Amino acid sequence: MLSKPVTFITAQTLREMPDAEVQEALANMSKRQLEELQKEYKFWARPEQIEPQGDHNVWFLNCGRGFGKTWTGAQWVREKAKEGHKRIACVASTNSDIERVMVKGESGLLALCSKYDKTYKGKELGFPEWSPTKRTLTWANGAKVEFYSAEEPERLRGPQFSAAWCDELAAWKKDEDTWDMLQFCLRLGKHPKVCVTTTPKSTKLVRKLLKDPKTHVTTGSTFDNEANLAGTYLNAVREQYEGTRLGRQELYAEVLEENEGALWTTDTLDGCQVDRDKVPDLTRIVVALDPAVTSNAESDMTGIVVAGVDVNGKAYILGDYTDRLSPQGWAAKAIELYHQYEADRIVAEVNQGGDMVKHTIHGEDESVPLKMVRASRGKYARAEPVAALYERGLVHHVRNQEDGANLNELETQMRTWEPLGSIGSPDRLDACVWALTELMLNGYSKPQLKLVYSSNKGL
Repeated sequence: MLSKPVTFITAQTLREMPDAEVQEALANMSKRQLEELQKEYKFWARPEQIEPQGDHNVWFLNCGRGFGKTWTGAQWVREKAKEGHKRIACVASTNSDIERVMVKGESGLLALCSKYDKTYKGKELGFPEWSPTKRTLTWANGAKVEFYSAEEPERLRGPQFSAAWCDELAAWKKDEDTWDMLQFCLRLGKHPKVCVTTTPKSTKLVRKLLKDPKTHVTTGSTFDNEANLAGTYLNAVREQYEGTRLGRQELYAEVLEENEGALWTTDTLDGCQVDRDKVPDLTRIVVALDPAVTSNAESDMTGIVVAGVDVNGKAYILGDYTDRLSPQGWAAKAIELYHQYEADRIVAEVNQGGDMVKHTIHGEDESVPLKMVRASRGKYARAEPVAALYERGLVHHVRNQEDGANLNELETQMRTWEPLGSIGSPDRLDACVWALTELMLNGYSKPQLKLVYSSNKGL
């Protein structure tokens, strides 16, 4: 027999009941009670999906794919609205992720909220209204969630909030700029907090937050959510990725540092960073291209990196535009960057079809200077002298370019690629090596009369 009338049974009480009593309680619940229970966060959440108590500023869920990160982040926002927060920010990786994931996704806010929601003071909260034009969710009591994209950090100038949810932070293109702008907005209430949900990559911002004493880190793997994931999926990812570096990152949420045999270390790459407003006038700029010859879903990425050199012989990696593109696509992109940066030439590897590369690029714009380079040595032998330039402090990485062409993925590849044991082509790294070889190792870094890039005028 139930020890309490059904009307007084809370979600927490149900969790603590024996299975037989739970079944009896459910059978005696009204339709509304069942609907409310279905939406009850703390009944369904695993312990690690509930924010811990404490004086932390950031709750950082560093978890594998399928852990339930988005569901947790959306529930956290809902809880803040119930607690009485009136201004909440949500920051997605891209504009398309706002509505597709955070708002209307299977684990988005609209899927989780209930028309029966109340604040913890007993006031009606109800179901929020979504405005796609304003990019806001608004409850009847005036609580509002405003949505932003990490592609547009400047939109975070002006508003103020008491809480913020940041989704897939490791994939943010303008990560440091966006995070900095968000911090200036968190000025309402007694203790503004941020919930970060992401599968990790070893970016500078991720490493900084994980080491911060005011960050509470929750870790978890894909398999922690086994009850809600298809068995075929779990078997497939175990079979294919168990024990691999990618599996350690994507399934078990390890923040991977450099491989033992890699030519670049985390310390080296952290030490070569420079803000974009600190880039001096550059005497030469090249667009380096490591083209893929096919353009299907299985194709390699096309490495596209822009780099320049100053009058003192120091190089600057200005942007990484690597993407999976058709031949016409990468030719058009390289030419666009050539004009955007007022570059001297395009440098393209032609080991896989020199005539095709030349024809494709000049078919788009025959006036563009093109230097075709052919690899006569292995990747490691080509990369070693370039790595030595970094060790001498002659190469800098420009952070947070205006167009989001950040270097996080390139730096991850530099820290992890080694000649033996690495899977896949180091497309970004190849393009970077070709750019720096052209600028620094081929005798072309002498001062030129024409200044082609100025950090003061931007791009």
